[in-house]
Amino acid sequence: MSPRRPDSVNRARRAVEAMLDPEGLTLVACSGGADSLALAVAAAYHHQRSSGPLAQARVGAVVVDHQLHPESEQVTATALAQLATLGLAPLVSLRAAVDPSSGVGPEAAARTARYQAFAQARSEAGASRIMLAHTRDDQAEQVLLGLARGSGTRTLAGIPATRGPFRRPLLGLTRADTEEICADAQLVPWQDPANADPQFLRSKVRTRILPFLEAELSGSIRESLARTAQIAAEDAAYLEEEAKQVFAALLEDPGAQGQLRMDLAALHRAPPAIRRRVIALAVVAAGGATPSYERLGAVEKLLLAQGSAGPVELEGRLSAHRGTRESADYGKLVIVPRLN
Repeated sequence: MSPRRPDSVNRARRAVEAMLDPEGLTLVACSGGADSLALAVAAAYHHQRSSGPLAQARVGAVVVDHQLHPESEQVTATALAQLATLGLAPLVSLRAAVDPSSGVGPEAAARTARYQAFAQARSEAGASRIMLAHTRDDQAEQVLLGLARGSGTRTLAGIPATRGPFRRPLLGLTRADTEEICADAQLVPWQDPANADPQFLRSKVRTRILPFLEAELSGSIRESLARTAQIAAEDAAYLEEEAKQVFAALLEDPGAQGQLRMDLAALHRAPPAIRRRVIALAVVAAGGATPSYERLGAVEKLLLAQGSAGPVELEGRLSAHRGTRESADYGKLVIVPRLN
């Protein structure tokens, strides 16, 4: 009698099934580590099924070499070889152009380069979706990082299961589950030394902070943090939808090109959670980047009748000011491009 398949395999297959493109090509992003190899194993089960709702679904993979490790070429080659044994096609291999002088830190620079490579892979292969192998452990780490930054509900919501072309079906599985899936498939995952290097903040959370919290606070802290992310995501989605409606109602006919105006009094009456989101939507609509909490707070102060009328400098070379009594913008919050 054949050995019983681990339950983690079946759970991964079901989770992947729900997120595959049933009529097109989905690429699995694979680094060669346990999480992404396990995702590839689960996805391979559904590749070109002979019948059923996924009969037209195709699954390939993309391997991105960040060129940050002396053995990166060998790691990439090994990952591609293991993916080939799973029958995935096409297999796309790309090198990421990581800019260490970008000033955003090595992790952020690598992420930017990685997602640029993903976009290239989708275009070259004609894929509609890319699956990423984040797990419940990654979700717990993300929530802790969000708490440390004090970044609000959206950050506490952690890693989204779906965003644009990206799907993350393994958020309900643990890192131990993915290691079990690899062992069952007789695959040998790569152990990235950066994952245990405490000079990287996420690695420090993974190797020191979470184990400490498990020992001193609760053995189920990872599950609790992941549950917090799910609740926060639902709350944030509701608030953001409400904010979009308020923003649409408050946005006035644009004046000069690139300028945006909203009624000060009406914006001030909105609840703080909605008000801050409306301001952020306005900044993005004007061509800027999502403002920091500090910048949002500075713009909120403009809504008061007393104090400075601005301008407040914003991300994306924009500024916000309150229209003065002498101007046609009296009673308006105005967001405009900065001149310098």
